[in-house]
Amino acid sequence: MSLITTYCSHCFTRNRLPSDKLDSNANCGRCRAALFGVTPLVGRTAQFDILIGSDIPVVVDFWASWCGPCLQFSPVFQQVAKELEPRIRFVKVDTEQETAIASRYAIRSIPTLMVFKRGEILAQRSGSLPPSLLREWLLSLTNRDE
Repeated sequence: MSLITTYCSHCFTRNRLPSDKLDSNANCGRCRAALFGVTPLVGRTAQFDILIGSDIPVVVDFWASWCGPCLQFSPVFQQVAKELEPRIRFVKVDTEQETAIASRYAIRSIPTLMVFKRGEILAQRSGSLPPSLLREWLLSLTNRDE
């Protein structure tokens, strides 16, 4: 049995979970809040590195409120997040509000999706996707990485 590290979206404390006990009932060891289920999380500059540092893959949706395709894609992202969490964590970053994060990853077109694991970029994709293709793409990345 291996331990997987993830972070609480409430207090940003590192939590280690047995890989065979990874489920939506897990609670933070510090604040006792649910570790999963609050999805997608809002990515802020102060906590971004903590969120993407997880052993669990983290998919980040870079978006903006003025972007029509981003707004159309948002319900798709949310739907797939509900289906795949806790296997994959989901974070949304508003590129207008969090310009430092957008600059750091040279986000030039939105929506852009990036998948991280342990702080490293696993994959990147620009443009919106239907739910089935998003799910398939994410699962192919996690299956390849296991």
